[in-house]
Amino acid sequence: MFIFAYFHYLCARKSGISTILLSNYTFYTHQSMINSQDIKKGTCIRMDGKLYFCIDFLHVKPGKGNTIMRTTLKDVVSGNVLERRFNIGEKLEDVRVERRSYQYLYMEGEDYIFMNNETFEQIPIAKDQINGVDFMKEGENVEVVTDASTETVLYADVPVKVRLAVTWTEPGLKGDTATNTLKPAKVETGAEVRVPLFINEGEIIEVDTRDGSYQGRVKA
Repeated sequence: MFIFAYFHYLCARKSGISTILLSNYTFYTHQSMINSQDIKKGTCIRMDGKLYFCIDFLHVKPGKGNTIMRTTLKDVVSGNVLERRFNIGEKLEDVRVERRSYQYLYMEGEDYIFMNNETFEQIPIAKDQINGVDFMKEGENVEVVTDASTETVLYADVPVKVRLAVTWTEPGLKGDTATNTLKPAKVETGAEVRVPLFINEGEIIEVDTRDGSYQGRVKA
């Protein structure tokens, strides 16, 4: 058995695949690499032990020297944004991600429970992994992004625009249609937003989940 495993180890080394020997079995892991010039918006890479999504990129040709790739990267975990330059042809570790639709069901302790809309499998996701969580209501469909190689949840995105009922605000001023003067209001998820003076309790409004800004009143 050892000779068999060692033979596979040699084959793996020759093919560029890293090998881990555990007991009587051989497991292979393969790092997918891409060239820096192949980065585009949405590409996920592993760098310095962290995962980053590319949110912007630009090919830069200096007056002298080689073309470089200037990228803006967002840390998947912390959300911090940084700029990084790469030489053309530089190898980077590509992380394959999968995006699936999940429905928010309920809270359990500190976690939010979601159901896969295809398999009906239920999974917990922590609050700090959900973008726009303050404006998410039960039954809302979100996009869950996972590391395909480990099936680890990276984050979940609530739709950019959602419709929510206003549960509290000061009475509206009849005939005042100005939108540049705002007042506080609470929506059905418990989040506070700023709305125009004419908005009343019970009305449905559209909110941008990225910054909590009022987008408009939804007509019945």
